[in-house]
Amino acid sequence: QVQLVESGGGLVQAGGSLRLSCVVSGRTLGSPVMGWFRQAPGKEREFVARIRWTRDSIYYADSVKGRFTISRDNAKNTVTLQMDSLKPEDTAVYYCAAGPTATTWSQGYNYWGQGTQVTVSS
Repeated sequence: QVQLVESGGGLVQAGGSLRLSCVVSGRTLGSPVMGWFRQAPGKEREFVARIRWTRDSIYYADSVKGRFTISRDNAKNTVTLQMDSLKPEDTAVYYCAAGPTATTWSQGYNYWGQGTQVTVSS
């Protein structure tokens, strides 16, 4: 069983920064890919970024490329999403997820955190 716990959400003004963390525990051998997704009210969950635990394979959604940075700390079993130049349209609940394949498809991830709210004011 894999458990994911996110932290770091909050309220920030447009142009500001937030740093989200996801601490992973449990048997992650079968879930080598970590992803961040977000879901705004009334919208579907959308892919933000993904990273592998053991390879420098990173992929971003076009909407966040150049503003968000995903990274990992294998020693701490932590995946981080650094969010800079935030925009009001980045407002959403952000979720980290673990899965077996490198995909942008949410159904491809089988473990999810509880989510953390990010609100960007204009």
